Amino acid sequence: MTDAVVFDMDGVLIASEEVWDAVREEYVRERGGRYDADVQHALMGMSSTEWSRYLHDTAGVPDAPEAINDEIVRRMLAAYRRGLPLIDGAVDAVRRLAERFPLAVASSSNRSLIDTVLEVAGLAPLFTATVSSEEVARGKPAPDVYLEAARRLGVDAPRCTAVEDSHGGIRSAKAAGMRVIAIPNPSYPPDAASLAYADVTIGSLDELTPALVEATD
Repeated sequence: MTDAVVFDMDGVLIASEEVWDAVREEYVRERGGRYDADVQHALMGMSSTEWSRYLHDTAGVPDAPEAINDEIVRRMLAAYRRGLPLIDGAVDAVRRLAERFPLAVASSSNRSLIDTVLEVAGLAPLFTATVSSEEVARGKPAPDVYLEAARRLGVDAPRCTAVEDSHGGIRSAKAAGMRVIAIPNPSYPPDAASLAYADVTIGSLDELTPALVEATD
């Protein structure tokens, strides 16, 4: 039985992967680092501590990881304030589920980005808890961020359903013991092996209803 629903944010509520990709690529190239498909794929799901260190250690950005994180987040916040890339149906889907379940966000984004997105979208009051992977020991695909979301909700993880779009996110939620509804990201789709862990796969947020969540039980 599902007692709460935990949303990923990037790729589920906002089409942000393209923004992250553009911002990181511009910054890394400005600083003389390497940015290619391998780097882009490796970064998906990492916490801010992990990806900033990766860009320094592996992609060759000379700045300290803390400086890398601060500058990329500054550019992301500026991009969101210019125009928030909400996915079609995101606001309605959250409102539908909030009428039936307590909600949380478990995101790889930084705390400041989560707070800004939810405030700008008018969704902040609908979430009981929000967790950034920078607040736990390990980013996705480790289960830490989902386990912490369940803890803050006061609900056992196996009684939560997660809504995810990516390979790392699906594996993270499943490793936490949650049921998973997958909405594959069309630009950065999860691999078949990761998608196989999902309990239900749907094509859009329009299909995400309380009845669907309850049907996964």
